[in-house]
Amino acid sequence: MSELPPCPNCNSPYTYEDGQMLICPECGHEWSASAEAASNEPVFRDANGNVLADGDTVTVIKDLKIKGTSQVVKVGTKVKNIRLVGGDHDIDCRIDGIGPMKLKSEFVKKI
Repeated sequence: MSELPPCPNCNSPYTYEDGQMLICPECGHEWSASAEAASNEPVFRDANGNVLADGDTVTVIKDLKIKGTSQVVKVGTKVKNIRLVGGDHDIDCRIDGIGPMKLKSEFVKKI
């Protein structure tokens, strides 16, 4: 019997195959078995679920306070040429008027 990977959504070990799909009976998540085997690097998505890539231009969707200062990154701020990195804040960028920053992908949308 082949060893199936755990669910990427809830880490349940009870996944099963249904044709070309893998299914988790605990949370109901379905994913492709071929995509699971081919993809070892993380996929970064914006607030709308669009896949982000290095060099993309994004827009901030929420006012973000900058720790240690009284500055705020306003809604609608355009950020050009982002770099995707691992960690808690997955976007490295430079914002005009503020400087270098790290952002979370959940607070941006791809243009």
